Amino acid sequence: MLVVVSPAKKLDFQTPTDLTEYESPLFLDKSKELVKELKKKTSSDLQKLMGISETLADLNVKRFKSFKTPFTSSNAKQAGLAFQGDTYQGLEFHTFNKSQRTYAQKHLRILSGLYGVLRPLDLMQAYRLEMGTKFGIKGQKDLYQFWKDTITEKLNEDLKGKKALVNCASNEYFKSVDTKSLNAPVITPVFKEEKNGKLKIISFNAKRARGMMAKFIVENKIKDPEGIKAFSEDNYKFDPKLSDEHTFTFTR
Repeated sequence: MLVVVSPAKKLDFQTPTDLTEYESPLFLDKSKELVKELKKKTSSDLQKLMGISETLADLNVKRFKSFKTPFTSSNAKQAGLAFQGDTYQGLEFHTFNKSQRTYAQKHLRILSGLYGVLRPLDLMQAYRLEMGTKFGIKGQKDLYQFWKDTITEKLNEDLKGKKALVNCASNEYFKSVDTKSLNAPVITPVFKEEKNGKLKIISFNAKRARGMMAKFIVENKIKDPEGIKAFSEDNYKFDPKLSDEHTFTFTR
């Protein structure tokens, strides 16, 4: 099984790590192409482009200007530790042992507006560039056009010998994948909970649950889609009546 997740806006580059395992991002040359153009943007430009505050825009002007290769353990951090959003609270990559980290590096992928595809042990530098940003270079209108072929080809390469791709990413990020060109079926876990007598998707909880699902697959080295149905973290339970072959719904 290959699992994909979204990145996070919240980052942690302050907490030191003694983890010495790391690799370089696979598509750093393409990232450098984007950064070259983003370095030309003013704070005002980034506010308009990303719809962010002046404070955040100022921060990201500094980030793009300080972007430097090669990445090392002193100027970058492993993606699985750097991202700190809801999904990563569920994933808890910092708790993985060496065997689990090795497995995750082969079976877990993070979709990224700046890096395309990251593995959890890949080094990254701090950035803000959501996949849905209307920013393109070389005649491409946006990041979907810039990344789609690269991401899809890489996922197909990683899917060799695997039975399915488990989509634990958001719609914004999974749109960067050309699903019609994938060489394996896609299974999307959906997490719902009962509120006022109705089943609803609660965004924060669903994001966290997607991270827990990714962790569950890695920890148990699940190879078959049927194995996903055993997921029961945080009182979620597979609901066959609300599921089909491509959408696995879990309720609580």
